[in-house]
Amino acid sequence: MKRLFTLFLLFACSGVFAQTLDTLTVEKIMRDPKWIGVAPSNIHWSDDSKHIYFNWNPDAKDRDELFAITPTNLKPQKISIARQRDMVPQHGNWNKKHSQKVFEKNGDLFLYDLSANKTVQLTNTTDREGNPSYTADESSIVYTQGNNLFKMDLTQGRLIQLTNFVKKASSGDRKKGDKGGTEEERWLKTQQKELFDIIKVKDKDEKLDEEEHKAFEPIKLKEIAIGDDRLSGVELSPDGRYITYRLIDFPDGAKRTIVPDYVTASGYTEDIPNRTKVGAPQATSVSYIFDTKRDTVYSIQSKDIPGIKDIPAYFKDYPEELAKLKKKNADREVSMSGPFWSEDGKNAVVIVNADDNKDRWIMKLNAEKGTLSLIDRQHDDAWIGGPGINSYSGGSLGWTDNTHFYFQSEATGYSHIYLADVTTGEKKQLTSGNWEVRSLQLSNDKKIFYFTANIEHPGITHFYRIPVAGGVPVKLTSMKGGNDVELSPDEKWLAIRYSFSNKPWELYVQPNKPGAKAIQVTHSTTAEFNSYPWRAPEVISFKNRYRKDIYARLYRPENPDPAKPAVIFVHGAGYLQNVHFWWSDYFREYMFNNLLTDNGYTVMDIDYTASSGYGRDMRTGIYRHMGGTDLTDQVDGAKLLVDKYGVNPKHVGMYGGSYGGFMTLMAMFTEPDVFASGAAIRSVTDWAHYNHGYTSNILNEPFTDEKAYRQSSPIYFANGLKGHLLMLHGMVDQNVNFQDIVRLTQKLIELHKDNWWLAPYPVEDHGFVQPSSWTDEYKRIFNLFETTLKGK
Repeated sequence: MKRLFTLFLLFACSGVFAQTLDTLTVEKIMRDPKWIGVAPSNIHWSDDSKHIYFNWNPDAKDRDELFAITPTNLKPQKISIARQRDMVPQHGNWNKKHSQKVFEKNGDLFLYDLSANKTVQLTNTTDREGNPSYTADESSIVYTQGNNLFKMDLTQGRLIQLTNFVKKASSGDRKKGDKGGTEEERWLKTQQKELFDIIKVKDKDEKLDEEEHKAFEPIKLKEIAIGDDRLSGVELSPDGRYITYRLIDFPDGAKRTIVPDYVTASGYTEDIPNRTKVGAPQATSVSYIFDTKRDTVYSIQSKDIPGIKDIPAYFKDYPEELAKLKKKNADREVSMSGPFWSEDGKNAVVIVNADDNKDRWIMKLNAEKGTLSLIDRQHDDAWIGGPGINSYSGGSLGWTDNTHFYFQSEATGYSHIYLADVTTGEKKQLTSGNWEVRSLQLSNDKKIFYFTANIEHPGITHFYRIPVAGGVPVKLTSMKGGNDVELSPDEKWLAIRYSFSNKPWELYVQPNKPGAKAIQVTHSTTAEFNSYPWRAPEVISFKNRYRKDIYARLYRPENPDPAKPAVIFVHGAGYLQNVHFWWSDYFREYMFNNLLTDNGYTVMDIDYTASSGYGRDMRTGIYRHMGGTDLTDQVDGAKLLVDKYGVNPKHVGMYGGSYGGFMTLMAMFTEPDVFASGAAIRSVTDWAHYNHGYTSNILNEPFTDEKAYRQSSPIYFANGLKGHLLMLHGMVDQNVNFQDIVRLTQKLIELHKDNWWLAPYPVEDHGFVQPSSWTDEYKRIFNLFETTLKGK
């Protein structure tokens, strides 16, 4: 007996029992996520393609550490802090031969020689230098210091200041030698000259001295007044003639929300300054050109932009306002990005976006005149969006040669690659089909496009290549699931961050050849996580009431509860997809759905209307009515659960966070006979109180499109509540402010509703952090479903 007890202790101390998950509980799955294992992140190549670096934490330490492998030695090696200090950063700009890179580090500039593997420091100042790039002839580098642009000659070491941006003096400033002053002061000065010759002589000498001094003064760099505006995007054209920049005017007096923080180190409530609300005055901008040859400054003209005076289509619902706008006949506000110069500097393109986000124009810039001519216009009565459409960094747009500019567009309803000849205006679509180009980059020789796309299935991504001239895409990855690829600088290898629906992300390495085998590098999940048979949910599709294909994840219990309950999980928004074959960002909810299934629930997770991955019509299907088609998709999913999977129609619940919380409220208020209970987490209750950037795209502005806000905001439908509602919200939520749920709470009180509960979390922002908060939250949600959907 004593021996058996000793063996038990030895096993317990060795962790054998601790490493078996057994029955899922909320307490187990909502612990610090390190218990799952820490996946590799920030995967990137060294400039010489010899090393792959990534952050990893295989030992569950307090912080991730930097590791490295080589394509031929896949055993991860930890990188010391001393070595990290000497590493060349990822960012920077290469010369044309890709042999030297200029970069900024800690506010100074450095030059890295790839073949010699040597770095030279170019500046060592207390001022901060940044944004370095090569001139067209590569003899100099151009960089910013403060507000101004400088050029450093790499052969002679000569330094030239190219711009002299100055703040406009305020009207209250009194300059030395100012001839102003009060009326009394001016009269006295005149009297002194009249009475005393010595004053006249002295005044004459001063004027002669000033003229002589001015004659010997060096020619000063032109002062460019920027006033109180913010300066942005200062850039030199490749031929060195034009300097372009943008001035941003931020509105005065835009009221911002305040988030009270109650649990503080000081013991006092502290206010966190937060965002404005939708419809608040927004920043405006004007783009300028400084022609150094003519020593003149002028703005880039927007008058030639087609449709600049168009009035958004939704104003047809507001005839009086429409008449006023027609009479006013004003230009719409626009913002410009770029210019993007061809390598030889002879052509330039700017991207122009309407501030109402219903148009995106790609325009050719005549820098000498500051005028624009159209290359491509993408208009949407709803709003412009989709993969690669509003992204101007990375490889989503650029030049394949000095006359051809590539970009992405949803012109066909799906984001695809286009190539335009800026001299002839001819455009060519390079990819096509009912699938999306998710990411895009051009090869070093500019002959091949590499891109990630969901060609095989909306929920599967692979890495492809296609000639710049067009053709059939060649698939380079082969593992079913999610493939996020980092191509090596020499384009010989792929570093793949891969996962499947029940397997978290791991690092793989593969030669850049179709059909080549990917070799797994990391094994990050713990023995405890691996001890449970995590489900790979079925990915199904069904027709909604509008005959559109809707995709869903389905979890079916082996032993359904006699009450035949079901729960629908609703993912968040922003532009998101959760019905796919890779590891979900909602990993806690994924584990909770497994727990629910273990307890006899059928669980469904729907990519509702407005989810990403399905093209423009799906993306904009909620325009002017959130809680419309996106909610009926959930109702149609619930009907499928009843008709096909034997669920009891009286035992269907819903939960979700953020937009999923909003959807839960709308479901409980407007479809009370479908959903018996719901848990709404960090939910928007009134869209007029959310931010401008997201909301104005979908609902316009509350004072111009009140109809859209009224039919989209749960607070207007709260009287419809019949079932049991649990609301959960972080009190320091800086995204969906706690005020949102407080306002709804007051409304429910005034409506005399008593079948609701509010759980506030004093230290949590929008995305919860503390395991204790996650645990408390999901224990309450689980208890809600157990008591309302099973009759316990």
